[in-house]
Amino acid sequence: MDALNAVVQWFTVPLQFDFMWRAMLVSVVAGAVCAVLSCWMTLIGWSLLGDAVSHAVLPGVVLSYLLGLPFAVGALVFGAGSVALIGVVNRTSRVKEDAVIGVVFTALFAVGVLLVSKIPSQTDLMHILFGNVLGVSDGDIVQVLAAGAVVLAVVLAKHRDLTLYAFDRVHAHAIGLSPRRLEALLLGLLAVTVVVALQAVGIILVVAMVIVPGATAYLLTDRFERMLAIAVAVSVTASVLGTYLSFHLDAATGGAVVAVQAVAFALAYLFAPRHGVAAGALRRARQARAARDGRAGRSPAGTAAP
Repeated sequence: MDALNAVVQWFTVPLQFDFMWRAMLVSVVAGAVCAVLSCWMTLIGWSLLGDAVSHAVLPGVVLSYLLGLPFAVGALVFGAGSVALIGVVNRTSRVKEDAVIGVVFTALFAVGVLLVSKIPSQTDLMHILFGNVLGVSDGDIVQVLAAGAVVLAVVLAKHRDLTLYAFDRVHAHAIGLSPRRLEALLLGLLAVTVVVALQAVGIILVVAMVIVPGATAYLLTDRFERMLAIAVAVSVTASVLGTYLSFHLDAATGGAVVAVQAVAFALAYLFAPRHGVAAGALRRARQARAARDGRAGRSPAGTAAP
């Protein structure tokens, strides 16, 4: 009975504080939005691009602070600008896309770090890097809810087209869709999603939230619709548990959320029913046993043994 009471208190005591409700709301919304987009990021292979956009928004956030604008404005401008810059450099030079992505995002991130280190501020701008979900304001919550609603509404409206683009761009073009426009749409959604997750986990950990849930779900199912549902479930659960852990351990909320996501990925990697390491090892063992049994059941001459 004491153990049950302890568990109940573990979940209920943090909810006595208003900042925990705010943190939970922002974390869940950010987790759900990131999880939806992460499925397309995983299928298309845009993990590095997600990393680039998440880091490239740092100068925009700092400049927004200087101008007295919401952080989301600068983050969105620099996120979309970094994507456009990557595309221009990639098309107008012989440098491969992965190298262009690395150059652009490291350069913009370095500029942002310099600005953070040199600008005097009463606001701890390091929270931009590592998140400050326990200190979100009403304005921050409105921004997160509005940006999240935009992303989910667009995804719902263009779900079929985006899925076809992810699986077969040639077929998408053949039926009259524009792969370039769909690519631009996805990249725009990625920039907005980074803004959504910024308050929850900070710039450095945003890339985990837009990659890990989709990668985890990809190990657990071969159906895209089910992949979306699993990714959202994993991400939302990790957001809730991570927020609770950060309260009880007095640790960074963003780090706790991503750590729980990483544990979920590790479990899927090891124990997924079809694509996990354990399932693969068991399947190979069965195949080897069947092969040995087949050889044992035949005589050296190739005829069935008596």
